[in-house]
Amino acid sequence: MSPFDRIVIVFNPHSTGDAPRLAEELQAELVDRLPDVPVELRPTQRAGHAREIAREVAATGRPLLVSVSGDGGYNEVVDGAVQAGNDQVVCAVRAAGNANDHRRTTKEHHLADAIVAGDVRRIDLLRLTLGRGAGTEVRYAHSYIGVGLTPVVAVDLEKGGKGSWREIVAVVRGFARFRPFPVRLENGQRRTIDSLVFANISQMAKVATLTEGAAPDDGRFEVVTQRRTGKLRVLATALRAATRGLGPQPSATHYAFTTLTPMPLQLDGELVELEAGTTVTVDIAPRALATLV
Repeated sequence: MSPFDRIVIVFNPHSTGDAPRLAEELQAELVDRLPDVPVELRPTQRAGHAREIAREVAATGRPLLVSVSGDGGYNEVVDGAVQAGNDQVVCAVRAAGNANDHRRTTKEHHLADAIVAGDVRRIDLLRLTLGRGAGTEVRYAHSYIGVGLTPVVAVDLEKGGKGSWREIVAVVRGFARFRPFPVRLENGQRRTIDSLVFANISQMAKVATLTEGAAPDDGRFEVVTQRRTGKLRVLATALRAATRGLGPQPSATHYAFTTLTPMPLQLDGELVELEAGTTVTVDIAPRALATLV
């Protein structure tokens, strides 16, 4: 007997990763193999719509939400589902985008086989809190949260594809324009950073190995810090991540800082622009997500 009372497949009909075809193929296979479980296709209509669909579906019952997408689309589904507050919801991803770090890093079985078997496990999430008091915004991430240069460059490299001269030029321009970001840590210490990444998985943008020993269910996240060292040192660090990896990194369950200038933040590949004076808090949310591997 399936642990799911229905399966909802969320996809972007305008995806560059052939999401509509992959979603329809998955639906056909699941209808054939799980004839007693309703399987519905839910195309998105705009940015943020996947989050709305997930929150609506996750409000009742024992649904399985499958995002046919890259990491950014899956982030919306996971965030919406967790925000609904229903512990019986399960989320999964069918890779269909530019960046599929989460699926590639955690995959153990063919997705349809895992769905039919009801092979559910719980993993941690990163909980991002922006601001304090009445204006607080909370978001969840399945893979990483980053500020500064490295997340932006990694995502740009992924979108450009291997061997893309256009992307190489874009990255070089990004380095040329980049300025380090000043932040104030929770203990009051001021620090200028080139890059700060909180990672729930070990890899990013297909080629970058951020840390060794990271697991999405160990109750901690890794903190990969690049303090102000100059652009050549940042580039050397990126190259080392793409070749032999950065090696073991410190881990934590809580980290907080305040931005002192406007800066970009990457949330599973989704860009968030932070204003100066924004309090940023990252916490581990242990076993917050039921998923399929």
